[in-house]
Amino acid sequence: MTLKIVQQTFELLPQGAVYWQEQKALLLADVHLGKVSHFRKNGYAIPAQIQFSFYQKMEQLLTAHNVEKIFFLGDLFHSDRNAEWDRFVAWNQSLSQQTILVKGNHDILPTKVLEQSGLFVVTEWMEKNILLTHHPTDRSGSFNFSGHIHPGVRLQGAGRQRLKVPCFFHQPNQMILPAFGDFTGLHLLQPKAGDRVYALTGEAVVEIKIVA
Repeated sequence: MTLKIVQQTFELLPQGAVYWQEQKALLLADVHLGKVSHFRKNGYAIPAQIQFSFYQKMEQLLTAHNVEKIFFLGDLFHSDRNAEWDRFVAWNQSLSQQTILVKGNHDILPTKVLEQSGLFVVTEWMEKNILLTHHPTDRSGSFNFSGHIHPGVRLQGAGRQRLKVPCFFHQPNQMILPAFGDFTGLHLLQPKAGDRVYALTGEAVVEIKIVA
């Protein structure tokens, strides 16, 4: 799914990321690294292999696209430092691409620690009238890409089957990205007239017709 927004070209990708063609940049939000280890430590039977899905998806994206910059739109790491952070640091320092973290509310590690991993840390990023933030932000004269919400939509089939899937939630001046992490949950949103919803099917990005 390719969109033209304020004279820039963005590809919505089935992994839940956005590729910004002109800037050769990947945008992704709400990875929540460390969440699996956090819950397993507290006695929850969460499959350990979930924590590796981030690296598998990133390998697919970096192989398929010419990427020079990676923007994490907040909540890269879920909570306190654990072994998953050390794994991310080793991965991040092996990259040739610049990685930028737009800090989110879960990014509680000290900025110095975040920067030592190789991340460039900011509270927001503005470029070509594109505003990158963690929380959805309505700012005059710009189009906002954000995360935080973990947007999802409920699909209903002809046989009354119902399925909740993550989505890109596109409003007139902003787009909320789906959570890139696999262990994050969904917040179901109710589209209004003028909104556009692009659902992730696992293999594709599909626009969902909105009935006003």
